[in-house]
Order: sequence, then C-alpha cells, then structure tokens
Amino acid sequence: MGVTSEVGRLRSVLLHRPGAELSRLTPRNNDQLLFDGIPWVGRAQEEHDAFAQALRDRGVEVLYLQQLLAEALEVAEARADVVHSAVAPTMVGPTLATTLRHWLLDLPADELAQHLIAGLTHDELPATEGVVARLAGPHEFVVPPLPNVLFTRDSSVWVGDQVAVASPSMRARQREASLTRAIYSHHPRFADAQLLYGGSREEAWFEGGDVLLLSPGVVAVGVGQRTTPAGVEAFALRAFAAGVAHTVLAVPIAQERATMHLDTICTMVDRDAVVMFPAVADSLAAWTITADGIAGPEPFLIAAAKAMELDELRVVDTGLDPVTAEREQWDDGNNTLAVAPRLAVAYERNIETNQRLVEAGIDVIAISGSELGSGRGGPRWMSCPISRDPL
Repeated sequence: MGVTSEVGRLRSVLLHRPGAELSRLTPRNNDQLLFDGIPWVGRAQEEHDAFAQALRDRGVEVLYLQQLLAEALEVAEARADVVHSAVAPTMVGPTLATTLRHWLLDLPADELAQHLIAGLTHDELPATEGVVARLAGPHEFVVPPLPNVLFTRDSSVWVGDQVAVASPSMRARQREASLTRAIYSHHPRFADAQLLYGGSREEAWFEGGDVLLLSPGVVAVGVGQRTTPAGVEAFALRAFAAGVAHTVLAVPIAQERATMHLDTICTMVDRDAVVMFPAVADSLAAWTITADGIAGPEPFLIAAAKAMELDELRVVDTGLDPVTAEREQWDDGNNTLAVAPRLAVAYERNIETNQRLVEAGIDVIAISGSELGSGRGGPRWMSCPISRDPL
C-alpha cells in the first residue's frame, strides 16, 4: 500500500458501487443530502460497472467500500463506533437512540453496512419509541442515506504509506468519514495502515478531493469551503513529521458551486502535465509550506513546477473556448483519473477536453457518465487509489 504521485501506475483502488442510497433521493431532499441530481440508479450502476471493468482490464485491483465495511464491522469496536456516529440522541431522541443502537448492533455485518449507507426510515424500524418516533412521518429518515459515499476520494487519500481520513464540515459527510475510518482502523487488509489525519472527530476541516500528489514529497492542497487553512496547516505538519512530504502548497480556491475542490479545476495526467480549467489558470495562487516556514504567494503553476524541480508544467486546457471550457468543467472535464503516466480515465461527454488530451499525448479511457455525473463528480472523485507504482 502506498501512493506517492497522481500518475504512477495504479495497482489498487477503492470504489463504491452505487446502490439503494441513490434510490432515496428525491427533488425535495437531494439538496439536503448534498447530491446535485436525481440519477437513474440502474443506469448509474451499469456505468459504474463499466468504469470498474475498464480499470480491471488494465491490471488494477478494484476494492469495494461496502464489502470492506461489512468485513470491518465483524469487529465489535468498529461496529460500536459507526453506530454511535449514525444514531445521535440529539437527532432521534434519547429513547429511540437507545432502542435503535441495540437493534443495529445485533444485525449481521452485511445488513448493518447496507443500512448505514442506504439509510433507514421510521417505517423500517422494528419499533417506534419516544417522542421523535411518534411525531415523525413514516417515510422520514431516522438514519439518512449517504449518496455521496460514491465519491470515495473525498473521504480519504493516501499520502506515501499513510492515509489521511477526511474531517468534513457537514454532518452527512462526517458519517462517511466514520465509515472510512472504521475500514482503515479495523479491516485486516489495513492492519499496518497508519492514520496521517482524521483519527478523531475533533479535526480541522479537510477533504481528500482537495489533495493533489504532484510528485513524491510534494503535495498541493486546495483551501476553500471543504478544507480550511487550519486543516492544511495540521495536515502539512503531520506529513512533514511522518516523512511523507517535504513541501505542501496551500492553494486558495474561489468559493463557487462548480469549484468546491482543487480537483474540480486541476488534475494530473502525466508526471509533468495537468488538465486545467483555463478561467483560473492565471489567477490561481499558492503558498509554499516547508519545515523552514511559509513563502508566497506566487502563481500556482510556477510554485508547483519549482517544488517538483521542473522547468514548467505542461497545461492542457479544458474545452475549446470559454463556453465549452465552462460547460466541460461543470461536467467534470478536469476530474480525470490517471491509471499510468499519459493514460487517464475521463467522461466521454467532454469531447473537446478529451481531444485536447489526445493531442497532448495522453491516451484517454472514455467512460459513460450520464447518470454517474448527476452528482457532480468525475472518475477521480469516484476513486481512492490505495497503491500506485513509484514514478
């Protein structure tokens, strides 16, 4: 296990196959559940299966989050931790919380994993006790579903041989982090894994979608609505102490709906090349953090090239012109997943961006994303690399 770059040959990856949690989405609740659209679940599963098979066809081991979670929940400590996180007395009332916790703890591990991800409504409970249960409608959620668990990159990121678990700002995403933390803390596969970040709920906000491993020892972290300056600082100090990074670039991102993470506007497709939203290429800045202090700001592309010891980074623009660039950035044209140097997975719908990648010498594995993309996330968001070959 270990990841030191964005483009080393991918060997093992964590995915989540969409399931019943997406079936719970309605026009009335999708905003509250932090999902951008209402996908056709069957088609989303077909698209995700094709994505996973495209990775397997290139020698990548595909691990599934729900299966790993069920196996981790065979451990009593893991079970107690995730149930405690899912059932808060402040939300469901003390009476129902006690009853519900006992019922969940007694379930088989695979059923418990399913309920923790897909959620539970009041009419699915074995008993309705307490004021909250009596006043609730039958189809109200007592355990909300987690549709965003599809985006496994948000909840964790490997840096070297250690893993940083997210510390999200939103309660729904906090539960995702608790499930991911349970896997890394209790599954036998990760018995030797060390948590670089996210070992407790009392952490500064930090999400994996903001982290780019530019080169061995050089990490860029977006700063915005999902990752705070305090989160970057805490992450950087721990990465330096663990020896998995020597330079961290803090990159402030404009707070807009389509640019919530750094990887919505920039991802790597080769050891010296990025695909980047041209509207921000000239304005994106970075502060360079090392053990000796903080320098900057200076243009992100210049700071990144210096830290990577390159003369410059090659930049592949999203789209063909300002209009197609904005449209294809919205459709995750920047959110590519590198399988190896000069080989990347991208949504087939981003025709102009994919053509630019090909012209720059990048082979594109084009996958369908008409339904997967309804949640506003691309191949990179849907994947958490666990093992890559060193460059």
